[in-house]
Amino acid sequence: MAYTTIDKPTDYFNTKLYTGNGSTQSITGVGFQPDWTWIKSRSEAVAHVVFDSVRTAGGNKELTPNEQYQEGGNSTINYGFLSSFNSDGFSVSQGTSSPNQADYVNKSSQTYASWNWLASNSTASNTDGSITSTVSANTTSGFSIVSYTGTGSNATIGHGLNSVPSIIIAKDRDNTGGSNWEFYHASLGATNRIALNLTNASSSSSTAWVTTPTSSVFTIGTATNVNNSGNDFIAYCFAEKKGFSKAFSFTGNGSSDGSYCHLGFKPSFILGKNANNGSENWFIFDNKRDTYNTAYHQLFPNVNNAEGTNSSQNIDILSNGFKCRSAEARFNGSGNQIIGIAFAESPFVTSTGIPTTAR
Repeated sequence: MAYTTIDKPTDYFNTKLYTGNGSTQSITGVGFQPDWTWIKSRSEAVAHVVFDSVRTAGGNKELTPNEQYQEGGNSTINYGFLSSFNSDGFSVSQGTSSPNQADYVNKSSQTYASWNWLASNSTASNTDGSITSTVSANTTSGFSIVSYTGTGSNATIGHGLNSVPSIIIAKDRDNTGGSNWEFYHASLGATNRIALNLTNASSSSSTAWVTTPTSSVFTIGTATNVNNSGNDFIAYCFAEKKGFSKAFSFTGNGSSDGSYCHLGFKPSFILGKNANNGSENWFIFDNKRDTYNTAYHQLFPNVNNAEGTNSSQNIDILSNGFKCRSAEARFNGSGNQIIGIAFAESPFVTSTGIPTTAR
């Protein structure tokens, strides 16, 4: 059996960097028409914004991973938005407010990172669960976008992956009072929860993720962050694919000769959190903001900070994983569980048995 079925990971996930022009522009070079795009200004302290094809693009269609706002609660119609998903990327537009206002996606001369995932470029009704969902699923890459309406009581939701998701990120789209982003990670188990928009450590809960997901459904409890009755929700689901994606978990050693995390591929994107430390930010590394080792440019999903460039907080990106080169507690706290998800630049070995090389 081949090591991987995905020899070209950029067909399914790609990071695209660009510079704003203060008007409208089409961002090309993604390599596919994305279904989920996450954008963050590298140069200014403004919100992260995500758009997906299930909810559709446009002004006030954003969700903000670093905040509790409902869909559209950050007024991207005023401060810039993703206006369409295109065959090789997406289009962005500056908002209607003064150019002196912080612009989320296209302020003139400001630099941006965008992370893009391919689902199916279409949607389908899914009746596998007790709640009918609307799904855009890519079973090859193990990624699906799932829209559903909460009932307030334990329920199952069809995710369309035909394999068990290891990561589920869910958000209430309607709660005007605000709600946390619930993050399920297989290594934490179904009776624990952690929030993407907070520094909080993982905590025990039996009301968010009730049981381990199956190859067809995930189960939600009565927690309002995943199942507020009558509210619409969106969930981003990821099933591991050998050589392409990994829901990782390792123990930090608190040393500059840091812990190694085996992935089975050279990573292009790493999202993670110290699950035991309630004061540390989430972190994102990618291979476009750091093109050689060590990698030290970080963005932080739970805060609006501009890009961090502390060269003493770094990792090495390797052909089969990554190695911490810092005692930084955020990603290498001594004795702490570090969790996250990574996607490949290239598999460690291709489907034809050809090995890749480290940078």
